Amino acid sequence: MSGAGKRAVVSQRVEVFSDRDERRDALDQRWAALLESLGLIALPMPNDLADPADWLSAADPALIVLTGGNDLAHFVAGPDAAPERDRTEVLLLEEASKQATPLLAVCRGLQLIIDSGGGSLIPVEGHVAQDHPITAHAAAAHWPIRDGRSVNSFHNWGAGPSAVPHGWELAASAPDGTVEAMIHSTLPQVALMWHPERGETDSDDVALIEQLLGKS
Repeated sequence: MSGAGKRAVVSQRVEVFSDRDERRDALDQRWAALLESLGLIALPMPNDLADPADWLSAADPALIVLTGGNDLAHFVAGPDAAPERDRTEVLLLEEASKQATPLLAVCRGLQLIIDSGGGSLIPVEGHVAQDHPITAHAAAAHWPIRDGRSVNSFHNWGAGPSAVPHGWELAASAPDGTVEAMIHSTLPQVALMWHPERGETDSDDVALIEQLLGKS
């Protein structure tokens, strides 16, 4: 199987426990299970490293995953903002692009790509704990992104098609027209608004990650 015995560097959400004066990195256990099923070892990346580029180089990942959870720090206020996560994930995106390492961006990861690429995010309604169908576009033609497929949804921010950054192509949209999937035109990078790790993983998601790994 593609990527067998190799590491997948996975970004982590930040959870704040004010009563304990703690900021914790956290990762849904389902990520490790999904990646293990693909023959990959999940390696969670800490969010407050002194030298994250050196850490990433030593990890030598076969895949980089930008996971969901947390809004981008400049969209929220208070202790739950996690600028250290923003910095870590921007570096992961930059290094994945430099090294042509396969990258899977999920939910917040797609939002980060749009935001860092100069696109605008907008608040959306009806996208939290709601399933909905997707409309596939031309960029999805050679990927297992099935028109009419029902996907999960757990986000408060979205983007219109005009926000898709340079170098990326719209692959799927939600019923309200917001971006649901993007494919990079030259790099092995895919961004999804739905969570392939949540619930019963669709076989299309497994096939998509396998195809992404095969692009390296």
